[in-house]
Amino acid sequence: MKIGIAGCAGRMGKVLIKKTLATQGAILAAGSVRQGNRMAGQEVGSCVNIPTPNVLLTDNPVMLFEQCDAVIDFTTPDYSYILAEIAAKQRKILICGTTALKEEGISLLRKQAKKATIVCSPNMSIGVNILLGLVEKMASILGPEECDIEIDEMHHRFKIDSPSGTALMLGSAAARGRGVTLSEVQTDYHNHLGARKQGSIGFSVRRGGDVIGDHTVTFATQEERVEVSHKSASRDIYASGAIRAAFWARDKPAGFYTMRDVIGV
Repeated sequence: MKIGIAGCAGRMGKVLIKKTLATQGAILAAGSVRQGNRMAGQEVGSCVNIPTPNVLLTDNPVMLFEQCDAVIDFTTPDYSYILAEIAAKQRKILICGTTALKEEGISLLRKQAKKATIVCSPNMSIGVNILLGLVEKMASILGPEECDIEIDEMHHRFKIDSPSGTALMLGSAAARGRGVTLSEVQTDYHNHLGARKQGSIGFSVRRGGDVIGDHTVTFATQEERVEVSHKSASRDIYASGAIRAAFWARDKPAGFYTMRDVIGV
């Protein structure tokens, strides 16, 4: 399968290059950088000091898709929207792992998924997506009248969005388990005074060091606490999940999918 990597100069872009080169059946066909980036025209492998003869970086996302069966994108919302539009025009596969997408951004990708095959998830980790199913089930059992739900996340000091996309996914899974939407019950403690409101879902955010991503969901009753956690030891887990999603999407019709579809949770 011919795979293209968007945002090759970024942290995840470099991980994706290495993981694609190391994956049996995957062919690194192209890579992109932002328009005006001086690396355009160089070998894609130059980003990670690995030779990739005749596989060059482009700053034109249209050319990126023309050379690939699927494009993997861990960039920014504005660039993801551009890639989704091109994927629709060329009827190609887009694997989008951009973390800062909001509800309106997801809606834009869904619109393009009428003609493109799009797998979108703020977290491509297999473990996190199993955790999502578990959180939804637990929330359906432990109702708001007896149990409070808190979500704690910590990431490296350079992360921009807050709470993280994964934390919001976990919150949405918990809300879904209770038959409500996250926007109805999400609590921001920085702007809230007074006792905790029954049924609310709270978030705690920490930033520091080089933490790749730690997430814990706590279910707290008057008598006990149950905590479920996921800790990322390497960014490789996101790259592996994204490549797995690309192969999974190869024979799927145009539509909007998530990693939970990919792993069958």
